[in-house]
Parts: sequence; C-alpha cells; structure tokens
Amino acid sequence: MTFLFDLFAQAAQMALVLALAPVLIGFTRKVKARLLRRRGPPLLQPWYDLIRLLRKDVVLAHDASWLYRAAPYLIFSTTWVAASLVPTFATGLMFGWIADLIALTALLGAARFFLALAGMDVGTSFGGIGSSRETMFGSLAEPATIMIAFIVSLIAGSTQLSEVAAYMASDFALRVSVLFALIGLIIVAIAENGRIPVDNPATHLELTMVHEAMILEYSGRHLAIIEMASALKLLLYVSLIGCIFFPFGIAPPDGSLADMGYGVAFYVVKIFVAGFLLALFEVSTAKMRIFRVSDFLGAALMLGLLGTLLVFVTRSL
Repeated sequence: MTFLFDLFAQAAQMALVLALAPVLIGFTRKVKARLLRRRGPPLLQPWYDLIRLLRKDVVLAHDASWLYRAAPYLIFSTTWVAASLVPTFATGLMFGWIADLIALTALLGAARFFLALAGMDVGTSFGGIGSSRETMFGSLAEPATIMIAFIVSLIAGSTQLSEVAAYMASDFALRVSVLFALIGLIIVAIAENGRIPVDNPATHLELTMVHEAMILEYSGRHLAIIEMASALKLLLYVSLIGCIFFPFGIAPPDGSLADMGYGVAFYVVKIFVAGFLLALFEVSTAKMRIFRVSDFLGAALMLGLLGTLLVFVTRSL
C-alpha cells in the first residue's frame, strides 16, 4: 500500500507540473495586460494554443535530419523529468533520491544542447544566430548555477533537494550568502527563460531574439512540444526557488494525504505570486541590449562566488 501511495504521489507531481506550466504563462500574460490597462488573453490561452498546434500538420524543411525530428521530444522529456524532480508539494517522493542540484543542471544543459543543435540543423541564418547566443548565455548561466548549488549544499550539507528543503524549513535564518544565492538564481532564471530584460518572448525581432530564432522552422506538434518544454522550464525555476528559499507548506516525507493537499495549495499560491512578481518586473523594466546580457549573467556568477566565499569565511570564524 505504501508503494502504491508513493507511486501515486510521484505521478501526481508529474501531472501537476505539466498542467500548471501553461497556466503560469497565461497568468503572467494576463497580469501584464492588466497592468497595462488591457483586458488580456484568457488564463488558459496557452493550453488552447497548444491544443491547436497539436491538431496541425507538421511541415519539415528539406534539409532536416533525424535530429531535427527527435529534438522536440528529447527537449520535452529532459525538461519534464527535471521539473518533476523538484519537490513541489512534498519531499521524499519516489524519485526524490535523484532530485539533485547537479543532476538538474545536467538535464537542463542537455535540453539546451539539443535545442541548439536543432536550431543549426536546417542551416538557416536565424537558427544559427539563436543557437550561438543560446550557447553563449549557457556558458555563463551554468557556472553561476553550479556556484549557487555550492552555496546551498554547503549550508544544508547535501545537494539533494528534499534534504535542502527540509533543512531550510527547519533552520530558517537570514544569511547574506543565501540572499546572494537567491538573487543569482533569479537572474539565471530570467536569462534561461528568455524573459525581459534578456529577451522578449512576445516579439520576434530578428536582431534580438534568442529562443524564437531556434524554433522558427518548427510547426504543428513539434512546435507544441517545444512550447510546452519552454513553459515547463519556467515552472521549474519557479519551483526551484520556492523549494530552496521558500519551503513553507511542503509536506514531509511521511506526510499524510491531507498534508499533501495543503502542500498543493501552498504550491499553487507560490506559483501565482511568482507569476505576478515576474509580470510586474517585466512591465517596469526595459529590455537590455544583447551585448549586455553577459554582464547581467556575470553578476549572477559573481554573487555565487561571493556567497560561496562567505560560507567558508563564516564557518572558519
């Protein structure tokens, strides 16, 4: 019975992140429209768009190889697995033992690798530009993510997200290093998801677009799968920030069904709060030049280095 309950909890988390990822995108668009005194699209409009794309036929370029056809499924599967490993409403789930910060970084790096290859596979100029920019940003974002993981793991004594969340919930204290890690992870999340001020997901400007340039040749179900993976990636970072820095309401490993229900409620509140703050930030911030993104991500890397140094200094005192 315990095995079935654990299996049900893990399956519920996988279904929950899959269902909420487009809702987070829709909520962010709705809040941005309201802040700009517009009505905005419906909350479930991303789901309507995905269903519409799934019904369309796939149009492939003549020069597309097998990698171009397989890349959407590889990107979606790695991103979905990474998003499902992050503790959302409960810790100690069935696959929680592989929910490691280093493993998450590796899964996200693999998804970026396949996306960049798919952008270059057809041979268009826009795809090559987007792939080069994606790899450049990734070369700065991944070291920053690793340094942030070092800060959290040194404080909590483990890289397992369930143990990190349990430690942060039981021993919550204001630390400068944790604040540096939070700011750095927010910067990385904005850059990795192509949000303002790094990129504008609502436009297709040739000189500035990054993510959209790599998927311009996709259509039909392939485009729907990639868009779903992009929504899952944003939800993943929001869940990661909530799990590490705001682990309130997460059910313990031996929690009952009622505890998990409260955990789901807290998680949904965190998602909507994060969506509102993201929309407020994007409305009040202008997009930066593409050549300033390296400085933006360099700040996250510097915060990670300073936070790691502070952890060692405070422990030696």
